[in-house]
Amino acid sequence: MFDHAVGFAVDNDLVLELIPTSPNLEQNYSTPGACQRAWVNQVCLTTFLDWLQEEVTPQARVYPNRVALPSIWEVVNGTAVNFDNSRLVLIPTLAMDGDELRVPQEWVDIPEWVADYYLAVQLNSEEGWMRVSGYTTHQQVKSLGVYDAGDRTYSLESDQLISDLNVLWVTRQLSPEEITRASVTSLPPLPQTQADNLLQRLSHADIKFPRLEVPFQLWGALITHGGWRQRLYELRQGVVQSASVGQWLQAGVANFAQQLGWERRQFLAVSSGIRSIESQVSTLGLSRQILVAGNTYELRVIAKGNPEENIWRFELHPTNSDNLIPVGFQLRLLTEDLQPFPHNEDTATSPREELSVEVMLETGEGLVWEVTPLPLDYEREILRF
Repeated sequence: MFDHAVGFAVDNDLVLELIPTSPNLEQNYSTPGACQRAWVNQVCLTTFLDWLQEEVTPQARVYPNRVALPSIWEVVNGTAVNFDNSRLVLIPTLAMDGDELRVPQEWVDIPEWVADYYLAVQLNSEEGWMRVSGYTTHQQVKSLGVYDAGDRTYSLESDQLISDLNVLWVTRQLSPEEITRASVTSLPPLPQTQADNLLQRLSHADIKFPRLEVPFQLWGALITHGGWRQRLYELRQGVVQSASVGQWLQAGVANFAQQLGWERRQFLAVSSGIRSIESQVSTLGLSRQILVAGNTYELRVIAKGNPEENIWRFELHPTNSDNLIPVGFQLRLLTEDLQPFPHNEDTATSPREELSVEVMLETGEGLVWEVTPLPLDYEREILRF
């Protein structure tokens, strides 16, 4: 049994032997259609990414990160891969007689999701191979693609695609200035109340295609927000109430948060005791490591004071005690719908040992954290308190 993608060419098309994957997807998706979509995308990604890292660029990575994939595949076909300051999207299909590439609108008209290249992939699970039958650019999708309002896709005929994937790599070397992306209009911000209404409306598993139920601008704004998209995924699995940070500290970190790297940790803090004698006390908090500008940092979330006060402190520390946080780095907190509030950020105006922001919250309130420069594999998440 092979453990890496074996490639060969047929009529200039790249054909890869599938790397078998057999996850138990049935319990992770709301409908059989979503389950099949996830399986097809998982096999396609595993096989192609293995080949891409082996043959072209070892630094290729899933966008936005692997943990986000189930929430994407629950509602839309396709997987994005970042490589060498560019992005491609794999659009797999089980149809062997397909003569066109159909790109879901999400990958074309959501600014954060736009790619440079779109690859048409035919997957033959019975014979164990997949074929990249052609590719095109975002510029071509927008200029030549036919938009179908019925299923919200852009389609190109096979003769409008470049069949030989080698052309992509050669063009990047010989014409690095090639314009691959067309301009895309920003989506309007989505207020919290409207997002809550959409989440409740689209949460029912009997709605097989939630992406077609509401106007695209609303839908796009909803799923661009990683926290809201994850919440929609949870609701469609029947998870009515998201666990809070306080519950994680008491009962253990939820599986999804563990995949992102969150864990419970004891932290030492200085406390003033009787007669103002300072002593070190231990407090339980959350911690995860992030990679920013090539260096590793620890993000901490620590409860302060009495639990009834619901005061929380966010801290950013270098994992190497010999390092300092560089000038210009910023730790920022936003409301669930990405709005700033007073004293919500801390910026390093000189090299610092830590950045910190302290907040008092209402029970059930959600926050989104951000770090500038952007961490590797970063996507917005909602921490609920």
